[in-house]
Amino acid sequence: CNVLLVLFQQDGKGKVSRVIRIGTRKSQLARIQTDSVAEKLKELYPDVYLEIVGMTTTGDKILDTALSKFFFLKSLCSEMLVDLVVHSLKDLPTTLPPGFTIGAVLKRENPHDAVVLHPKNMGKSLDTLPDKSVIGTSSLRRAAQLKKRFPHLEFKDIRGNLNTRLKKLDEKDDFSAIILAAAGLRRMGWDSRVSQILGPEDCMYAVGQGALAIEVRARDEDILEMVSVLHDPNTVLRCIAERAFLRRLEGGCSVPVAVHTEVKDSQLYLTGAVYSLDGSDSLKETMQTSIDSDNKVEEQVDERVQRVGVTANNMPGPAQDASEKLGLDLANLLLSKGAKEILTVARQLNDAR
Repeated sequence: CNVLLVLFQQDGKGKVSRVIRIGTRKSQLARIQTDSVAEKLKELYPDVYLEIVGMTTTGDKILDTALSKFFFLKSLCSEMLVDLVVHSLKDLPTTLPPGFTIGAVLKRENPHDAVVLHPKNMGKSLDTLPDKSVIGTSSLRRAAQLKKRFPHLEFKDIRGNLNTRLKKLDEKDDFSAIILAAAGLRRMGWDSRVSQILGPEDCMYAVGQGALAIEVRARDEDILEMVSVLHDPNTVLRCIAERAFLRRLEGGCSVPVAVHTEVKDSQLYLTGAVYSLDGSDSLKETMQTSIDSDNKVEEQVDERVQRVGVTANNMPGPAQDASEKLGLDLANLLLSKGAKEILTVARQLNDAR
């Protein structure tokens, strides 16, 4: 096939703009999130031409199958080049494929989970729903915590994107309510469907939940520099700590791991917990560290300065190191108290289902 790789575009007045291609999955939420990042970049770089490319590949393999083939003309015959991809950070593994990095972590939306009630239950809450009411959730983390907190309720798996899950809730009587991430509902413009926000005393959230991440090739210095201005410092430090915690536990979506983080008075607080599938067995601890740093020296763009997959070359390194260490220390504390045994049993039971 014939390939023409266009890196610049000329408008009708003869002005030439750099073309940046942003890959996105085809779901409505993915497109909304991608459009929001594109708007921010356009405001910061009005001379850059941004093109959004719908990708047929799903999940974490978008960059692996598109970006990594940048240098191969053969692959460009069948796949368009993309320079970056917007993800929900909670969906990205704590170890990225070689050659890739998270170049920006944007300011976090509400990271908590939300209760969406069936229309017939409007005005109720999880506390006031009748005994044996069925609650839909696709998350082991949510189910483990909520089973213990609301023993009068039953929990059943529900799958699909946000649109699909809401349709299953509204059009059938299988579920009295479903649990979804508050951030996703807000980005979709569905705040009115939120009946209850679950605080950390009810249900701590997933690692990275509520934050958007921009994934790029680690060696694309110009792209990395471009997106790095979108980093939100507090969100970056919180999420580095959370991701380090999860990586050390060797956790993931197949085991119930939950976190809660807060930055206050130059201190980063991290609460982390692990649960059995039914929530009957758990370990939960809180630690803190100082993230105050006078070191404003920017680090060179280099894969080696990634911290749990995040490159934040416009932020002080010591604060990032302290955040990563906090996550590791908290995970080690839970492991010393038996977290590995809890997670091993949870993983085995989940795999057997």
